Amino acid sequence: MVKLRLKRCGRKQRATSVYRIVAIDVRSRREGRDLRKVGFYDPIKNQTYLNVPAILYFLEKGAQPTGTVRDILKKAEAFKELRSNQIKFN
Repeated sequence: MVKLRLKRCGRKQRATSVYRIVAIDVRSRREGRDLRKVGFYDPIKNQTYLNVPAILYFLEKGAQPTGTVRDILKKAEAFKELRSNQIKFN
């Protein structure tokens, strides 16, 4: 099963981390090998970059976003395009 989740980037032992949003196998660890990078999230600067077509592709194939990624996608209104395909995410 594939999940959309955050992968930590940046320096080690640093509180101000940035994250990549990746499609990754559930059995992989957080910094494990990802299938594809689909976005970027910086909580300090509050910046988000999303590759919406890639995200929609994985969601249509059955990938499940984690809670934090789901909140990021809702805030960016990425789920509006999925409503026509009848996929629901709470």
